[in-house]
Amino acid sequence: MTPRHPLSPPEFPAPWASDWGEDRYGLWMAFTYQGGRQAFRWIASGSFLMGSPADEPQRNENETQHTVTLTQGFWLADTACTQALWQAVMDRNPSRFKGKELPVESVSWEDIQTFIEHFNALHPLLQVRLPTEAEWEYACRAGTHTPFAFGGNITPEQVNYDGNYPYHRGSKGQYREKTVAVKSLPPNAWGLYEMHGNVWEWCSDCYASDYGAEPQTDPRGAGSGEHRVLRGGSCFYGGMSCRSANRAGDAPDSRRYSIGFRFALGHLS
Repeated sequence: MTPRHPLSPPEFPAPWASDWGEDRYGLWMAFTYQGGRQAFRWIASGSFLMGSPADEPQRNENETQHTVTLTQGFWLADTACTQALWQAVMDRNPSRFKGKELPVESVSWEDIQTFIEHFNALHPLLQVRLPTEAEWEYACRAGTHTPFAFGGNITPEQVNYDGNYPYHRGSKGQYREKTVAVKSLPPNAWGLYEMHGNVWEWCSDCYASDYGAEPQTDPRGAGSGEHRVLRGGSCFYGGMSCRSANRAGDAPDSRRYSIGFRFALGHLS
């Protein structure tokens, strides 16, 4: 298929794709391995405001708003990595909440590097990786400027979080106390599921306490640091932690049942 737009991927479908298509969210491709399937959404290059404005309720000081330009489009998994796929590659399942279509959790950043090494050896055409923090927030926002991709607030019908602690002036709601299967809740405008809540998601970057106010192009985070970036909040955290701009970090060897990840594809330029 010939790309139809300058912001389209250089190759579509890719040789590794088991199925592919285009829908109201855009282009997608998927691979299948031993019963585990993962679809990816094409995220076109562009610029956005990363971080939160000074008047966003319950914001943190480490969210200084600044312009980020991503010069290269990329493919991002439409869901967190499932236990079925992790099991297929690693022949084990460390998750506390068991279920093939639940997100894998209790995996450290270092565990994921081992998984990526094994996976890329099996499928060298894919070259999966973790997204950068900037890629993650760009995709999470999906063109929005509000605290959430869904607008100024969220409900448990949209996001799996601790409904006992709603975001700014929101109503209390359901607290599931566990993860839900991927694609259980509505996607954002770019077809990405559970970017808010369910499980925190590791990013590739080292965590820095702030990233400054200057415009940045293709940022990759701090050059070094003890912690790695986590994004998105989880089912065990309140609504404010699920905001698009919310930032957290943890030690790369940390394993918690609130933490998972999703893939990006391709080498960073």
